Amino acid sequence: MKRLLPLISLLLLAACGPKWQETEADGYRLITQKGGATLGVSSAPILQDRGYAFKDLNRNGALDVYEDWRQPALARAQDLAAQLSIEEIAGLMLYSGHQSIPGSAYGFGGATYGGKPLPESGARSWDLTDQQKKFLEEDNLRAVLVTTVESPEVAARWNNNVQAFVEALGHGIPANNSSDPRNEPSATAEFNMGSGGQISLWPTPLGLAATFDPALVEQFGRTASAEYRALGIATALSPQIDLATEPRWNRFNGTFGEDPELDVAMARAYVDGFQTTDGAADGWGAQSVNAMVKHWPSGGPEEGGRDAHFNYGKYAVYPGGNFDTHTRPFTEGAFRLAGGTQKASAVMPYYTISYGVDPSGRNVGNSYNHYIISELLRGKHGYDGVVCTDWNITYDNAAVESFDGKCWGVEELSVAQRHYEVIKAGVDQFGGNNDKGPVLEAYRMWVEEFGEQSARERFEASAVRLLLNSFRTGLFENPYTDPAAAAATVGNPEYMEQGYATQQKSVVMLKNHGDAVQTLHARPAGLLDDEQVPATDDTPVSKVYVPKRFYPQNFGMFGLSAGPAAHWDWPVERTLVEKYFDWTDDPAEADFALVLIQEPAGGSGYDVNDRRKGGNGYVPITLQYRPYKADYARAVSVAGGDPKEPFTNRSYKGKKVTTANEADLDLVIDTKKKMGGKPVVVCVSATRPFVPAEIEPWTDVLFVHFGVQNQVLLDLVGGQAEPSGLLPMQLPADMCTVEEQAEDVPHDMKPYVDADGHAYDFAFGLGRSGVIDDERVRQFKQN
Repeated sequence: MKRLLPLISLLLLAACGPKWQETEADGYRLITQKGGATLGVSSAPILQDRGYAFKDLNRNGALDVYEDWRQPALARAQDLAAQLSIEEIAGLMLYSGHQSIPGSAYGFGGATYGGKPLPESGARSWDLTDQQKKFLEEDNLRAVLVTTVESPEVAARWNNNVQAFVEALGHGIPANNSSDPRNEPSATAEFNMGSGGQISLWPTPLGLAATFDPALVEQFGRTASAEYRALGIATALSPQIDLATEPRWNRFNGTFGEDPELDVAMARAYVDGFQTTDGAADGWGAQSVNAMVKHWPSGGPEEGGRDAHFNYGKYAVYPGGNFDTHTRPFTEGAFRLAGGTQKASAVMPYYTISYGVDPSGRNVGNSYNHYIISELLRGKHGYDGVVCTDWNITYDNAAVESFDGKCWGVEELSVAQRHYEVIKAGVDQFGGNNDKGPVLEAYRMWVEEFGEQSARERFEASAVRLLLNSFRTGLFENPYTDPAAAAATVGNPEYMEQGYATQQKSVVMLKNHGDAVQTLHARPAGLLDDEQVPATDDTPVSKVYVPKRFYPQNFGMFGLSAGPAAHWDWPVERTLVEKYFDWTDDPAEADFALVLIQEPAGGSGYDVNDRRKGGNGYVPITLQYRPYKADYARAVSVAGGDPKEPFTNRSYKGKKVTTANEADLDLVIDTKKKMGGKPVVVCVSATRPFVPAEIEPWTDVLFVHFGVQNQVLLDLVGGQAEPSGLLPMQLPADMCTVEEQAEDVPHDMKPYVDADGHAYDFAFGLGRSGVIDDERVRQFKQN
């Protein structure tokens, strides 16, 4: 036996000795382990157990359950939540305002470095701002919303600085950085198959819907999630799965359209793509990105199309009794995934008051409504993930037209009382709030009403849900990212090609009168399929006339000017066009004209000048170019009432509005007259439905897209790609049918019928050989 002891000791040493290696990375140390988790560490001590390494994040010299990557995520979250003080939990319940990397000292959300603007400070682009250090350390905030970044490398280095900073604080809870959608294209971006970019460029959500291909949407999710994680982002504030049944809503473009079945399929595919790590038993892992689906229970049925970012758009209405249909993209799509993660990890309610839905008769914003959150979302539908408010719902609102706080239905409460009401409703987190003070006040209110034990249990329940999203995505093991890998991953050629090909599939050809598009001959542009024949000596390259477009002055959401003053300019670069066609400034010499325009700029639905003249301020939102008078609008609004308004009727019946870009219609008409009988190709960039009746008669070929690179349009016009997109919504025959439809009902407008007898209805689209009638149409088209 004595002879066996040394052998047994050697075997135990081999079994329990170190199984890991440590290397220096860019600002952190990387520990790789055979059969164990990869750790990224900056300052935390390393513990060993059975030869494996663990981070001692709270520096107590013991391996806590939450520090042990072998334990289930839920057990770890519960262990850590139980250790946290109320001040730390209050920090977890915060979600930062918008952070650009680097921060700017000017404009909205000004940032400083050592009290100075970045150019005067000597700081680097990836250093933390004074404001970020404060909310991370003093307010214990760990959910950070990232907007613009200077480059992938800068984003990665900034993330590493954030993670090193918080690793040294308290329990070492990592930051869970997030992003709104960031893969949408710029019209002027040019695609080169062999080159990369700042990030891959894909269609907008409405453009993704126009592909009618959930598999493509899932592929987008997988690609975008790889780019997000390379940037240090672990949560996507998307998808926006509101059922867009109100055609005038200005956020229509962020949705998957108006059809419930298509929305359900796209929601499921998007979330599966973002959240799934291949090879992980439950789907969660280091490549997963939490999906925060929005907006419960739907922001789609806004009365009159007015948006709830503003007081004048606070009401969502259900005149068709269709509330349950609007919840289906959540309950049957995002909460019923095909992948192992099972459901979207977070939900954001919209600003709206879901008017008349609460049986108690209480009309308050969704995040304040116990029936909407606790009884429906958590109770009836069993959702146990994170619920986070939309941004700034607890702030004060100064005026009906102002872009500030969105405390709809609780305007008379204090900021702290609003936080308390949100928590009582069942919400976990406050979007856009960097300050823990009101959350702690809400805690004291709970203690006063329900007692200390109840308050602790309620806040700890939110902490568990919030921490789960960091444990399941591996942030407690390795929140760091390699700047060189970020540069190689984000916008790499493969991802760029995927996005570009999907853009091509998102454009809808509505009209091809007399097969006019087949008469246009383009030169090779390097993107041809083998079956496509470029122009040859026998088929000379077509000459194109591209008229200048009038660009009106733009005004952003904040009511301030955005972009240059009104001006005339070409809508597409001549050098790009000449890669496809010969350019001419003379319509008489041209073989065809190419006109690029925008949908009618129909306004917001509210006009301060109308109010100043004695009106109620409410005006129509128009989907046509020419001046519009709302003769068919309802005489009495479905919803109304506000402390700032001495009336409840928000009707705009009989009022007139004009569009800022009526010149687009004039441009189409003028071009057709100049071209005589030669083809006029019109491409409309749309963010929502519009009335085609004004422009269609003046076109030979009509395309509609939802935000693509101009190069994509030239591919389709020149025959370098086959049109395959389908309408994800109806295009109305006129404004009468728009006014008479119910805000909450899909497919209830009379669609426009063109000169060739084609109805611009849901799922309509043309290929070069005619009306598309493939498996996609048969799957989703309503009979």
